[in-house]
Amino acid sequence: MADGGQDLRAWDRAQLLALFDPATGALDRRVLSDEALYQLELERIFARGWNFMCHDSQIPEPGDYFISYIGEDQVIVVRDEEGGVNVLLNTCRHRGNALCRAEQGRAKSFVCSYHGWNYALDGRLIGVPGLKTFYHNDIDRSRLGLARARAENYLGFWFATLATDAPALRDYLGDVGRTGLGMICANGEVEVVDGVQKNVISCNWKIAVDNLFDWYHVPYSHASANTAGFLDIAAIQHPQSQMVMLGEYGHAIGGPGIPRERQDQIDAMSDEERAAASRAAPPNSPRIRPRAARDLMGPVGVRSEGHPNIFPNLWITLGGLQMCLRLPRGPSKTELWWFTFVPKGAPPALRRAMIAQANHVFGPAGILEQDDGENWSQSTRSARGFSSRGLGQYIGMGLGHDQAVAGEDGEHYIESAVGEHGQRWLYRAWTEWMAARDWTELKANHTPPPTGPV
Repeated sequence: MADGGQDLRAWDRAQLLALFDPATGALDRRVLSDEALYQLELERIFARGWNFMCHDSQIPEPGDYFISYIGEDQVIVVRDEEGGVNVLLNTCRHRGNALCRAEQGRAKSFVCSYHGWNYALDGRLIGVPGLKTFYHNDIDRSRLGLARARAENYLGFWFATLATDAPALRDYLGDVGRTGLGMICANGEVEVVDGVQKNVISCNWKIAVDNLFDWYHVPYSHASANTAGFLDIAAIQHPQSQMVMLGEYGHAIGGPGIPRERQDQIDAMSDEERAAASRAAPPNSPRIRPRAARDLMGPVGVRSEGHPNIFPNLWITLGGLQMCLRLPRGPSKTELWWFTFVPKGAPPALRRAMIAQANHVFGPAGILEQDDGENWSQSTRSARGFSSRGLGQYIGMGLGHDQAVAGEDGEHYIESAVGEHGQRWLYRAWTEWMAARDWTELKANHTPPPTGPV
């Protein structure tokens, strides 16, 4: 049954494109509540796109595995005996039982607890109890291996897609996606802290995504953190110095940007001078990135101190200290997974300090996310009301008042005050993904990053 009791009617292309009007910023609230739209998202966004799976450091040895999701399809991400990484649907080909129940571990093969079917680390069916006695050898094991997703790696981050016609991961990420992942690695090699923090919020996954571009809410939603001395809003918001990067297929970065004049000063500094300036800065100030960061993030991206989102649902925050997956669990529920990254081989004291900061800011115990979760759940709840969902949302801040420009390496970005360009880019992309029946149609009809008035 649909969360809001709506009819499970089909949506045609014109209706899907009409759910958000980029010319006015008008968003139909049904995008946060409609069950039929949600089911279409699982097909046309999650099964089609590249989804973050895990980091190399979580599966370092043969047999190491990590359980992840593509939409609501649970998958096993496992390193095989040859060192390759396979992404396998965690469902037995016999009766559909989950093969792997632990969230992370090491295995030599995967055995179904229902009837004992046994699968190799690459998904091949290698054992069937009673093959001769009960099946009379009348079974083609080569056709009953685990279903596989395509898996590719960028900078140690593994992604997977169920679409055979999807572009290569690097092309899918584009400048903005690569900038976001480069932000995590800007200061050197990293590893994931054991223990992914997970919690469920009664909200639609998209509002948990669009909030990461929203620097308008910070002084209001998080006023208690500022009052308690936990957060200095004036030091982090920089409302008049924002930079939004817009990428292919809905990727975007929004938040404070380093002014060009300041970046010119940084470019003239050695890595030693940058490290010294970072140590002398006030507490919680962003660390000045080393010279090598420019190669990872590009000449525009290296000036970003905002939050990237790799479409559809991968948030990178706190300068790369954390990543969050917003996993869909129905139109009105989202499961959040928080990954914390620390420098590889970091001294214990630094490691503890970084983990403490991550735990106290975002995640289930984070002071900021508790504020955000209340807002997201109430906004989602109102989208389910018969009269409320007919009102729409208005996402028009800055619309028509700013300019998008192309950087020297082709990056498209906007420098202005706090606005809602990132949110509009997200929902424009969402409608285009939803309206396209396959990758050929999506490539032909998606909006490229703009230049000029936005």
